[in-house]
Amino acid sequence: MSRIKVSKRSPANQGARRKEWPAVVYFWIIGLTLVSYVVTRIVLDGYPHPYHWLSGLVGGLAGIPIGWLWYRWRGDVF
Repeated sequence: MSRIKVSKRSPANQGARRKEWPAVVYFWIIGLTLVSYVVTRIVLDGYPHPYHWLSGLVGGLAGIPIGWLWYRWRGDVF
């Protein structure tokens, strides 16, 4: 008989292992969305409104990798 102890994870605990994104990623997404929208709203005031929404979307999408880089470099804010 083997003396090696094997620990098994129960299927119920595997679902609890899944985590949410860090808060700093959400802060970067929200922050860059608002800043890019406001700056584009000021700079491109004479252009159609969809440009402002598109710039907000691009800013939010840019906030995802920047937030993850911040999390890897500095950690979460809480």
